[in-house]
Amino acid sequence: MSIANNLQEINSTLPEQVTLVAVSKTKPVADLMEAYDAGQRIFGENKIQEMAEKWEEMPKDIQWHMIGHVQTNKVKYMASFVSLVHGVDSLKLLSEINKQALKNERSIDCLLQMHIAEEETKFGLDQKELLELINSNSFKDLKNIRIVGLMGMATFTDNQNQIKKEFNELHSIFEKLKNDTFVGSDIEILSMGMSGDYKQAINCGSNMVRIGSSIFGGR
Repeated sequence: MSIANNLQEINSTLPEQVTLVAVSKTKPVADLMEAYDAGQRIFGENKIQEMAEKWEEMPKDIQWHMIGHVQTNKVKYMASFVSLVHGVDSLKLLSEINKQALKNERSIDCLLQMHIAEEETKFGLDQKELLELINSNSFKDLKNIRIVGLMGMATFTDNQNQIKKEFNELHSIFEKLKNDTFVGSDIEILSMGMSGDYKQAINCGSNMVRIGSSIFGGR
């Protein structure tokens, strides 16, 4: 099936309130343009320089999401155009995004990445670290970033009960964060679910899914 057909099929399964991020990392601009011509306007990349090159080449009504782990020294290359940074897991990184957003006279929306998987390799905050971050004075001084939600990845496993448990845990943290007096009013995005588990994620409350191989094929 073509990229356009894949997109159409996936969109037909998504509830109205769920946003699709087409994960286009490593894919050529021609593939992204096929998705664009089929109506897709949100693309997710995991390398800042690759995303910046595609941003230069492609139409300017695209929203670019940075979905990979972000190195602080690369933030400046995306600060002028990135729409949403998914994987923020430290005050140091938030401070750099804030600094570069200020230089570009804009505010940058961010998701805090939570560690919900059993794998050690995944980045992210635990609940205690999340609370420490959002209640710190340093965080309250950041005026050019906006925390709009949470992101997380479940353990890579065939155990559906485990995946469901991890997604439900993240949804529970998300609901608690919405009640936080300082950041709660901006909290609207729960980004969880990828090609292999997005339907389960949606059932557990996700309203943003990151799908790559089911749209563009394997890498």
